[in-house]
Amino acid sequence: MDIGTISLVLLIGMLTLLAIGMPLGFASGFLAVVVMVMKFEPTLITDPFIYGFDFAQWTAGSGVLSKSFGTGPMNILAQRLYGIMVNYVLISVPLFIFMATLLERSGIARDMYTCLNMWMARTRGGIAVVTALMAIVMAAMSGIIGGEVVLLGLIALPQMLRLGYNQNLAIGTICASGSLGTMIPPSIVLIFYGLITETSIHALFKAAFLPGFMLAGLYIIYILVRTRLNPGLAPLPEPSADDLTTKDKLVYGPTMMIMLAGVGAAIVTLRWIYIKVGATINPKMIDENTKLIGDSVLWIGLAIVALAIIFIFLLVGVKTAREAWQKTKGMVAPLLIVFVVLGSIYGGITGITEAAAMGSLAVLTLIWIRKEFSFKLLREASMRTFKSTGTIIWVTLGATALAGAYTIAGGPAYVANLIVGSELPTLGVLLVMMVIFLFLGAFMDWTGIVLLVMPVFLPIVLKLPMNELGLTGGLDSETMVRVWFGILFCVNMQVSFLSPPFGPAAFYLKSVAPPHITLPDIFRGFLPFICMQLMILALILLVPEITTIFL
Repeated sequence: MDIGTISLVLLIGMLTLLAIGMPLGFASGFLAVVVMVMKFEPTLITDPFIYGFDFAQWTAGSGVLSKSFGTGPMNILAQRLYGIMVNYVLISVPLFIFMATLLERSGIARDMYTCLNMWMARTRGGIAVVTALMAIVMAAMSGIIGGEVVLLGLIALPQMLRLGYNQNLAIGTICASGSLGTMIPPSIVLIFYGLITETSIHALFKAAFLPGFMLAGLYIIYILVRTRLNPGLAPLPEPSADDLTTKDKLVYGPTMMIMLAGVGAAIVTLRWIYIKVGATINPKMIDENTKLIGDSVLWIGLAIVALAIIFIFLLVGVKTAREAWQKTKGMVAPLLIVFVVLGSIYGGITGITEAAAMGSLAVLTLIWIRKEFSFKLLREASMRTFKSTGTIIWVTLGATALAGAYTIAGGPAYVANLIVGSELPTLGVLLVMMVIFLFLGAFMDWTGIVLLVMPVFLPIVLKLPMNELGLTGGLDSETMVRVWFGILFCVNMQVSFLSPPFGPAAFYLKSVAPPHITLPDIFRGFLPFICMQLMILALILLVPEITTIFL
């Protein structure tokens, strides 16, 4: 059967199965079998009993699939499934989910919100800005989306509504900021994209850093500007004894930053001493730890520690340092987790999986120190992790099987010829892909899209002339093109989390929102933030160099 007919059947079949409520993983797995049969042995559909009606006496057929089951195309498909499931980086997914569920159930996030609120309370739109900042830090801690929206809906939404904030502004801020985990490392979306496309996840994390914080910064600027132009959208709360004056902020802020710098420098210095002393016993320690082991690291670390001690004890005094700690300690635990996870990744100290494990261990340790640990908390976090991971694994298996079957059947080449044959310019081809991503994102989960569509689209993008990608053609290698397209995909998925009719962020918030807030109200609040996401998408599409600054 020709690939055009198979593609049409696949499209109609996927839409039909999803419309009747079949889970994506099962629908994809079923259609993978259909595609293989239609391509290599259609007689199993047109005449299913061609090899006899008695199943007990059924013998091998003469077709490609039935003659020697498990060989040929089926063997290729099985190898593809095995390859994705034994990939070491895949272990990081449940670890990041476990970390996020622990953060949801502990008081770490609430303390961070209280701390930020204390600093921003007298700023117009400050509660909304605090919500966005909290979402940024949480995204940098775990890279999970749904839990952030729920947590922010529980913590920030009631306070903003109580203070008289505009409902649309409050809703849009929570959901748009809560979905930043798609963009800001360690994003699980980037991890899956790297796995499927065999792109360096380290490079993806570095490339996503600037676009992710550009988008977050745009949200904050929008909140500040809009509330300045229309103060009624964000009334200021009544003055409180806990409010910090400008003088307090100028003293406590730098003091806390210097204290944290001193602690960080002390940790790096102790690591240097440990490696150097250990190398006298085991010389391989130097070979296994190549980052931050130069002699200059020791002297710089000692200098920073000494300056911090002088600043605290001689300049500001212990009393002021203690007050700074009390006013900012809610941020210490989140920043420590971010340092452990992203610091170990960007510093080249560990891989993605090890960083996820270290982050989970750090969260557990902090919960234990805060005396919040219980076996009930551990059990609830573990069960949530098992359920979420199970869903992702089933979707991964089904979608990988379908993508593999379609690839073996010649689907990517067919779609490539279809798009290239349309004689669209390079930008036109990319715009068609972006529209398809946005359309699929309104109806499908990101996991299915990256597994099903990316094996088809990425080879087409790699064949496009590099000098025609963007306005300046600044991408000069295939690796850069892969990374750039991955960031474009993540921005598309950022939009999809807010897109009606099935934007997941809306349903996450609805589950914890007051009864008077309806789904149409929630989607209405998304509109300005979707426009900002599309602006960033257009900017990255036209200026690809944004994603290569840190590569």
